Amino acid sequence: MYYPHPNRRFFAAATAMSLASLAAPALWAQPRPEKTKILIAAADKTTFYDLPLTIAEQLGFFKAEGLDVEISDFVGGERALQAVLGGSADVVSGTFERTIRLQLKGQKFQAFVLQGRAPAIAMGISLRTMPNYKTVADLKGKRIGISEVGASTHLVASLILSRAGLAAGEVSFVPVGAAAGALAAWRAGQIDVISHGDPVMTLLEQKGDIRLIADTRTLKGALDVFEGPMPAGCLFAPLEFVEKNPNTVQALTNAITHSLKWLQTAGPSDLIKTVPESYLLGDRALYLAAFDKVREAISPDGMIGEDGPSTALKALARMDPSLKVHQVQLAKTYTNEFSRKSKERFKA
Repeated sequence: MYYPHPNRRFFAAATAMSLASLAAPALWAQPRPEKTKILIAAADKTTFYDLPLTIAEQLGFFKAEGLDVEISDFVGGERALQAVLGGSADVVSGTFERTIRLQLKGQKFQAFVLQGRAPAIAMGISLRTMPNYKTVADLKGKRIGISEVGASTHLVASLILSRAGLAAGEVSFVPVGAAAGALAAWRAGQIDVISHGDPVMTLLEQKGDIRLIADTRTLKGALDVFEGPMPAGCLFAPLEFVEKNPNTVQALTNAITHSLKWLQTAGPSDLIKTVPESYLLGDRALYLAAFDKVREAISPDGMIGEDGPSTALKALARMDPSLKVHQVQLAKTYTNEFSRKSKERFKA
């Protein structure tokens, strides 16, 4: 049998292809995570605040990084945080400003990947109970629904009131919880105003019984409220955990950044196929409409901007002047060390 002798050009090409196939996987080979079983405490995973986390879970991005991640869903950021403080979880998926609050209490936590570059929270008044609303000053004595005390929904509402010269004590803040609780309180007429996220706010807009007075679902809207770039949802953990488990933290960051990259080009059908049916509130069109409204608020690369932490600190100081903000070391509340590597890897 005749075997043609390979020419030099063919041999060189074949060799190059073989070397490339060997080098490609190794190019982004990551050291094995120190801890592969990770428990993440989320503050209501059904909201868009945690959408990147949900995508990473549903599409297997955590598993691709060698992690076995279990996500526990809590009603509110405070309960999620308590799970980590109590030792039943390793990482929190919550709001960035909590890292500042924790430091003021002497507890060292560090954010390591950003999910949202704007809070994606809107605030509106009920056209049923406040048909004659004209200015924020009209909110005096009214009942304002928020997800929980101390949450970003509370922070947004407090800033709006403060700029209008209203003190927190001049209104009644009513914790209404997540989507189901918020909608129930609204429909029952238990609140006159609501500060909440999507898909709740888009649903109320579509019903035509709300008038928005603030909207941080866009970068411009967030800038109007916070007077600076405001970091929102992120993964954060005790500083000790981050320092002892850098490979694990890098793997978590990789998975979230992979999600952020995926979300940049995801179409309606991609999203509907991926997000659990129970998150859609029984209305796929509504969910997609809400996604369009918050899409700009989703971080493109997981990086926390340099001016973001100072914006968060100023917002907290305005909400609670008694906070000793001069004692805060912002540089210790976050790191971009892991996100920078993930951004390069995924070209985010």
